[in-house]
Amino acid sequence: MIFSIIFSFLEKNRKIITYVLYLFSFVLVYLIYNAIDSPIEFNKIKNERYLKVIERLKDIRNAQIAYKSVNGIYSDNFDSLISFIDSAQFTIIEKRDSSFIQYDRVYRIDMLREVIVTDTLGFVSVKDSLFKDNLSYKDMALIPIDGVDNKFQLKADIIDKNGYNVPVFEVRVAKDLILYDQNKDLITQEKEIVSVDGVNGPFLILGSMSDVSTNGNWPTTFDVETR
Repeated sequence: MIFSIIFSFLEKNRKIITYVLYLFSFVLVYLIYNAIDSPIEFNKIKNERYLKVIERLKDIRNAQIAYKSVNGIYSDNFDSLISFIDSAQFTIIEKRDSSFIQYDRVYRIDMLREVIVTDTLGFVSVKDSLFKDNLSYKDMALIPIDGVDNKFQLKADIIDKNGYNVPVFEVRVAKDLILYDQNKDLITQEKEIVSVDGVNGPFLILGSMSDVSTNGNWPTTFDVETR
């Protein structure tokens, strides 16, 4: 009796049931495709944005190295760093070996003395040397991702390293900001990644506040792709 009722119901509603099964199959296929495609698309967007951020971090590194070569320390804020690029100059020098004869009063003889002579040949602006006609350095504080108005975090200090006072700096940006509009679960996975081919941790970081370093925490594959 029950089976006949079920069979009768299925016969009467065959078209509706068929449509429902088709719809269910379509949804299932879409969910499977989306589960496969979403991480692929996420990684594509992630790598594109990381490349933009790393390129900007490299500009900051070049500017900081130039700043230190002139001032002996790193800048701890972007305003002073950008102002430095606008106005500072590199001194072009030439070092050459030289020698002369000098009378030695201890040994009472003429002796050959060797020295290194440094000549100043001229000056060149930091801006022309690093960026030429490119004015992008004026925005170096900004994270170069559409829809993001935040700035990089910049720190600089002098630390004791094996008895020596050495200048250090660090620039960092959270992956949350770079990938702000992406799938939250995939962002969480990306922040927890530990891999030689990935950017480990929740930040992209240039430099260090505890070690003497101007390197970034990204793998060398990103350096190859930005060339």
